[in-house]
Amino acid sequence: MLLPILLLSAAGFTVLTTEFVIVGLLPSIARDLGISVSQAGLLVTLFAFTVAAFGPFLTAYFARFERKRLFISILLMFGVANTLAALAPNIWVMSLARLIPALGLPVFWALASETAVDIVGPEYAGRAIAKIGFGIVCATVFGIPVGTLISDVFGWRTAFGILAVVAVLKALLLLVYLPSTKVKKDEVTLRSQFKILRNPVMQGHVLLSILVFSGMFTAYTYLADILERLAGFDGTLVGWCLMGFGAVGLLGNSLGGRAVDRHPLIASMVFCGLMITGMLALVPAIHSTLGLAAAMGIWGVTQAALFLVSHVRLMKAAPHAPAFAASLNIAGANLGIGLGAMVGGRVIDTLGLGSLGFAASGFILLSILLALWLMSAKPREVCA
Repeated sequence: MLLPILLLSAAGFTVLTTEFVIVGLLPSIARDLGISVSQAGLLVTLFAFTVAAFGPFLTAYFARFERKRLFISILLMFGVANTLAALAPNIWVMSLARLIPALGLPVFWALASETAVDIVGPEYAGRAIAKIGFGIVCATVFGIPVGTLISDVFGWRTAFGILAVVAVLKALLLLVYLPSTKVKKDEVTLRSQFKILRNPVMQGHVLLSILVFSGMFTAYTYLADILERLAGFDGTLVGWCLMGFGAVGLLGNSLGGRAVDRHPLIASMVFCGLMITGMLALVPAIHSTLGLAAAMGIWGVTQAALFLVSHVRLMKAAPHAPAFAASLNIAGANLGIGLGAMVGGRVIDTLGLGSLGFAASGFILLSILLALWLMSAKPREVCA
């Protein structure tokens, strides 16, 4: 039972690295394509908004397909998209290269999560998805920073080229080792899945994901730029800092998996509160080695935890349609990512890099208040 989850985790590493590797490459891409960093940040917004707009519909539709073939097809699509990104001569081709994988990411992540829960049972959903989420954390531990280091030495195009090769290799691994799965005969209908959106509690859960991820990515989208311009680090040192940021996320992934199985909303509030501390402390501590390490450490742990907590929170809110609920979290999260990238770019242009932490913390504070409301509304069940 463990091998299929590990294979999906490895595939998830490639899928999520494709989405987030651009965070460490934004300064290089902006210079090479002759655009500003805030304009390059719109590539993050494009990817995120595409996921948000199409994710739930695509997931609900493709839930009827056999999982093995579906996952392999998605990875091959990622291979093509990353090849196109590596060859992109301008921002328009680059935008197309970001649009293609954005269509496959929500389908993979939602259905892989559902597959993991089917294997272990709903009572261990958090820990099972934590194993899938390990691939996501590894994307931040190794994928994003290694991509940044490769970009610094060989150029950002090489980073996307390597991702293309890795995606194809992962598809071959799934072809050989992932067992075929039966499609459920009693699959929830498309209409009944969308019906859960009428419930105000479910709407609140989706909004909570939007706020949490808006806060995260208002600042995180431009973390490489913060470290370059405010701390004065070169590309190599930025890569190592991002690796450290992701490495502490291993702890956050573990803590989040355990906490969310006990109480999803309390877990959300605790990690959000700690994240505000890390974000606000970053710039004041930017020239202190220990201070910067502590601020990035707190931020890194809580960010990884909230990725997992948000995902499981939505799945637990609609146990009769977990894949669709997961897709709603992915849509809400990516809407937040896109909004955060836009807000962060605007803050940089008007108030400067040093104000990103305050803008990001505003979103996170609102998410804590919303979580408190959802706790009071908890007795109202989400119905099919």
